[in-house]
Amino acid sequence: MMKVGIFFGGISREREISFAGGRTVYDNLDKHLFEPVPIFVDSLGNFIHLKWSYVYKGTVRDFYPPVQSIPEELSGFQMYVESLGKLTESEASEMASKVGRKVNPSDFSDLFDFAFLALHGPFGEDGNLQGLLEWYGIPYSGAGVLSSAIGIDKITQKKLFKDLGLTTPDYEVIETKDLEDDIIETTYKNLKASLGMPLVVKAPRQGSSLGVSIVKEDNLEAFKHAAKKSLFIEEVSQSDWVSLSDDDKMRFVHDFVDVRLGIGLPVYVNGQEDHIIYNPKELYDHLSSSFDKEGLESVSYQSLDAEERLLIEQHVKGREFSCIVVEDEDGTPLALPPTEIVRGNEGVFDYRSKYLPGMSRKVTPIDLPLEKVREIQSDCEDLYKKLQFDVYARIDGFVTEDGTVYLNDPNTTSGMMPSSFFFHQAAEIGLNPSQFLTFIIRTSLACRIRSGKNTVVTKPLLKTLDQQISHSNSLQQESLKVGVIMGGYSSERHISVESGRNIYEKLASSHKYEAIPIFLTGDHDNHELYELPVNIMLKDNADDIKLKVNQALAGEKNAILTEAIENAKPITNKYAAGACFDPKPLNYDTLKERVDAVFIALHGRPGEDGAVQKHLNEKHIPYNGSDVDSSEITIDKYVTTEILGKKDIFVAEHMLLEKSIWQEDAKAAIDQVESRFKFPLIAKPADDGCSSAVMMIKKREQLENFALAMFRSEEEVSEELRLKLDLDKNEEFPSKQRILIEELISAKDADHFLEITGGMLTKWHEDGTRSYEVFEPSEALASGEILSLEEKFLAGEGQNITPPRFSTNPEEQKWVSDAVRKDLEKVAKTLNVQGYCRIDAFVRIWKEEKKVETIVIEVNSLPGMTPATCIFHQAAINGYKPFDFIDSILDYGIKRTEANLSK
Repeated sequence: MMKVGIFFGGISREREISFAGGRTVYDNLDKHLFEPVPIFVDSLGNFIHLKWSYVYKGTVRDFYPPVQSIPEELSGFQMYVESLGKLTESEASEMASKVGRKVNPSDFSDLFDFAFLALHGPFGEDGNLQGLLEWYGIPYSGAGVLSSAIGIDKITQKKLFKDLGLTTPDYEVIETKDLEDDIIETTYKNLKASLGMPLVVKAPRQGSSLGVSIVKEDNLEAFKHAAKKSLFIEEVSQSDWVSLSDDDKMRFVHDFVDVRLGIGLPVYVNGQEDHIIYNPKELYDHLSSSFDKEGLESVSYQSLDAEERLLIEQHVKGREFSCIVVEDEDGTPLALPPTEIVRGNEGVFDYRSKYLPGMSRKVTPIDLPLEKVREIQSDCEDLYKKLQFDVYARIDGFVTEDGTVYLNDPNTTSGMMPSSFFFHQAAEIGLNPSQFLTFIIRTSLACRIRSGKNTVVTKPLLKTLDQQISHSNSLQQESLKVGVIMGGYSSERHISVESGRNIYEKLASSHKYEAIPIFLTGDHDNHELYELPVNIMLKDNADDIKLKVNQALAGEKNAILTEAIENAKPITNKYAAGACFDPKPLNYDTLKERVDAVFIALHGRPGEDGAVQKHLNEKHIPYNGSDVDSSEITIDKYVTTEILGKKDIFVAEHMLLEKSIWQEDAKAAIDQVESRFKFPLIAKPADDGCSSAVMMIKKREQLENFALAMFRSEEEVSEELRLKLDLDKNEEFPSKQRILIEELISAKDADHFLEITGGMLTKWHEDGTRSYEVFEPSEALASGEILSLEEKFLAGEGQNITPPRFSTNPEEQKWVSDAVRKDLEKVAKTLNVQGYCRIDAFVRIWKEEKKVETIVIEVNSLPGMTPATCIFHQAAINGYKPFDFIDSILDYGIKRTEANLSK
């Protein structure tokens, strides 16, 4: 079996996306062909053979630097390792030893046979690491040294585009001296004269649209702001800083340090290279002293990694696309169906738009005439060859209203999140993520052989892999068929799709199970079920999936996809023989014939309410999670809280605000709430999934607006109400009959107070009893007032610390953890939770009295199973890889059904 070293993390600003992408590769490698070896690259450039459990942390800062390595005065901040200042070799090794083992390039050949590169940006996709691997004789994935160097440098690309006669937007290059006060106005006028308006401003050697903005208005100040953004300069004014509350000041520092949101640390202060701020506390103190003591009007910070030049481009008005180009086994480029990027209001497909669901929409293939799409694909293949790219590349571009195709920003490394272009477009030719990764590894080996370097090592690897692929295809696998049900029609249907895809991918990379993706839609009275082909399963969200299913059932065929499937047949036949491209309608009767068991990946209603479970019980189909009775209780937060309170379990003070009462006299209903609760308070739907429309209410008017939105008769919330409630553009807000009002839980007089979420697994015993394995919980850190859906479930969005920071004293940490987990187990037993669950709570700790209060907020019978959800972090501490955890959940459901049938 080939050992594959997965390089992820890295030095660049894209380290979090790289970390999440590396986890995707780690999970999706075919377990019969490859053994994954996680090689975490920290932001100082150290290589760490990571203990596998850390692969499942939500973000890099959740585990590195380790909590034990952070000085006590910085313990309240999450930061990257560079904030600790310059480390000695022994200090770096000591820190690495807490999460794995620091290794040198000379150790690589002892650890793995092949390097899969999931790194982005400088020092990852620029040829540096590729050259290092070639020096040490390690074959690697993707582009070689030359094409990587071209792929990272936007200015070099532009020059080559012009020299090779390729159509690309006009551009100019300026230097930092062109932005000095006495010349910037002339610079701006010259750019306008040369390129027109709007202007696109780019940092030329950053990947993934970092440091990119559009100057839309003819305004010098807007241009200055865009230039500073691309130079990673942050200016803070005295008026802005003093207007912030203490909490908002801490949040500002948090966002500043986060390289996805701010410029990160360390930074120069006011352009002084001898004045460097390394850590968040220094930043907070400097801001406070600058404005509160020194009385400065503003202060400027610039990243140490800022560039000296900027690329200024002509803005092309048109439809934006991205196209993955791969090579067949003979090295011939093949462009996959291009994807149109439908952007939000910002008008630029930046870092967040690329990687965060809901920020943009991907439509594959782009809706253009067949000949125009062929032109795009042909141009991309031509560019791929002329720039001497290898293995695969992602090429972006525009199509204008007059049909001109502009190519721009070719990238030799694509994002590897589950729904990225990389997997999205491969699915259109029938390859699931596991199969596509096998194809990329095989193609990379062939490419390295063609380079003529180290072939004595690479040729045997390729020969063995081909033999193993052939053998695997010839085997008649007796796999357990598991239908993964995802989607639904609640406001959490999109998160459900993320969960379902993750479960599918974990099962599909094994040979124990045959994963079958099943989409549920319809309504309360009629569940519509469809078996999905992989290309539809990987569409952007639940609504896109539903649209594609309806189009396919109506007989609509896309000529572009049909042609792509035909062109890719040699690839598909080898890696995904028998791939299906059409959805198939199912019902619960035919589902029984198709599957041996079901994994319900639904959230909210239906799924967590027992409705689907009733149908599965009738057909004796095993399923994950709790049975009907328990599910009907835990979906109702009010009933759950009432039951727990009567069992002397700590819960929030609460009451129901019912629509019928509110309709009779809205003022009296709100008066009743005010008579029992002080502001701020928490309002949420009484019977929906976690974090759905949960809001901190600070005043009466806000509560009135919340009730108007929740109790509305119209399908959508009015624009006026959306503005008053500060709802995001695409944020869904359910319509319900009951609102649960809760006190805002606070520390009171406790010594320590924190929010946690705790998962557990139940074990089935032969005598029909079950036991509970309660995991170490996670400390949940919200960026705002309430943990959002994204923070709970999406890779790189939330921050969770597992185990939670109950105490810095090991003995105290243990007794508090034991007490909290005992409380969580009592909750699960009281509610008869089965299979697994996640419980959200707050914890108050009194140290001298050795007293702990665990205040339960809600119980989730079908917790989110997205790649980044913290239940995987918790299970990992107990030795469960995600596949093992899912396997145990299914095992419980199967044994439960067998026991019920034997009665």
